Amino acid sequence: MTTAVAQPSRLRPWFGLFTVLSLVLLVAMDGSVLYLAMPRITSALSPSADQTLWILDIYGFVVGSLLVTFGNIGDRYGRLRLIMVGASIFGLGSLGAAFAPSPAVLIACRALMGLGGATLLPSGLAIISALFPDARERAQAISIFAATFAAGFAIGPMLGGMLLQSFDWGVVFLINVPVVLAFLLAAPVFLKDVRSTSHGRIDVMSLLLSFVGILLFTWSVKTGAVHGLGGDQLAVGGVGVAALAGFVMRQTRLEHPLLDLGLFRDPVFAIAILTGLLSLVVWSATGYLMGIYLQSVLGHPVFTAAMLTLPGAVVLTAACVWTSRLVERIGRKAALVATHLLIGGGVLLFLLTGIDAGAAVFIASSVIAGIGYGLSFSLVAEIAVSAVPMERAGAAGAIAETSNELGNALGISLLGSVAAICFRLYGPGVAGTLNETLAHPSLTPHTVLQAKQAFLTGLHVAVGIGGAMMLLVGLLAWLWLPRKLPEQAVAHLEHRLARE
Repeated sequence: MTTAVAQPSRLRPWFGLFTVLSLVLLVAMDGSVLYLAMPRITSALSPSADQTLWILDIYGFVVGSLLVTFGNIGDRYGRLRLIMVGASIFGLGSLGAAFAPSPAVLIACRALMGLGGATLLPSGLAIISALFPDARERAQAISIFAATFAAGFAIGPMLGGMLLQSFDWGVVFLINVPVVLAFLLAAPVFLKDVRSTSHGRIDVMSLLLSFVGILLFTWSVKTGAVHGLGGDQLAVGGVGVAALAGFVMRQTRLEHPLLDLGLFRDPVFAIAILTGLLSLVVWSATGYLMGIYLQSVLGHPVFTAAMLTLPGAVVLTAACVWTSRLVERIGRKAALVATHLLIGGGVLLFLLTGIDAGAAVFIASSVIAGIGYGLSFSLVAEIAVSAVPMERAGAAGAIAETSNELGNALGISLLGSVAAICFRLYGPGVAGTLNETLAHPSLTPHTVLQAKQAFLTGLHVAVGIGGAMMLLVGLLAWLWLPRKLPEQAVAHLEHRLARE
């Protein structure tokens, strides 16, 4: 009888884990699910070129800008309460996005989804850690958390493409609603609230400076790429840069800064964060551009394009799971350097794509780069936490998560804008994007060919820059980092959780 009573108690933490993982998967998927859906959304809503980029990356900007802040709010007011409020906001934003009648409404709903999604990652990890008092089970649960987040990024385009084969574009948002409802019902049963005994004041001015600075700077980059740089773009961009500079200066004077700049004095931490940022910059930009390439240049149906992403998604997920064993064999420094070489080398293979053929190159590239992405997703946060004193492990983990989300948004903004500039310079001048051009009536075959070639030029320039950045940082990591990186990440995490 004792066994029968105890068994549900032992299973409850795992039910709680899978309850949180349902939302983790949604938040990760919504960073990439639109890559194959954008041609359909463009046809339905006719967004301008800069609206298209905002639809894609406003979500990532909101999430990345608010992660650290919501981590502090959860410490103070309770993480379970915060994550349930955030899930409700995420669900409402998803429902609005599914039926958005215009690009502006869709952008606003995506921002609302980002506001809800930003509550999940810092609070979800803390709740999961509290569910597992046993150190071995807790480490296993955290590994599953990280693998689920990576898998969500990988399967987002594939799932979106499969659904779009049979349903309208709104389905990529509508699928979130039942999952959110199920979470809200299960969370009070399987999860428990967690609060930190020590927390600092939330600096509202830092939040405003970082958020406004990022948005204004990227707006100037986007509009300048599509319409050309003018006085308005330069003025707004200058204000954005000034706001970000003010944010950085303010952090040096605060007792409890949102961004602990002192952590970046450690080269191991700095390289790890830069790796997390750049890997997602390249990931998001290539995912977005290759989604358009497969459908609008090669002419593959959305379902075929989704299936072409499957090998890379499988390899990426497997790499996340097997990263720890690889690190045991070759060491953390070698694994971190390999991350850059695999992503950079895989992405540069995209330079072999052409107007008439490129699916095989896409698969080969996504498989090679997928191994690197898997290493990055699993390795960066652990190395970053290992590099700092145990009392600063929480701040290091939050910065690592933030670098991923900002990288996901910045990739489309910056490298996507590079591709847009090339299309504006070399395209036929009919419209600002390839899909808008192809939708124009009475196009001649020469105009279609010129538009596709201009897009391909922009794609090649963007992936060339992305691949070169990864290889360069890989070289810096090899030259600057010590031969043996710190190994205390698990001990740091266990110590911090015990104190909380």
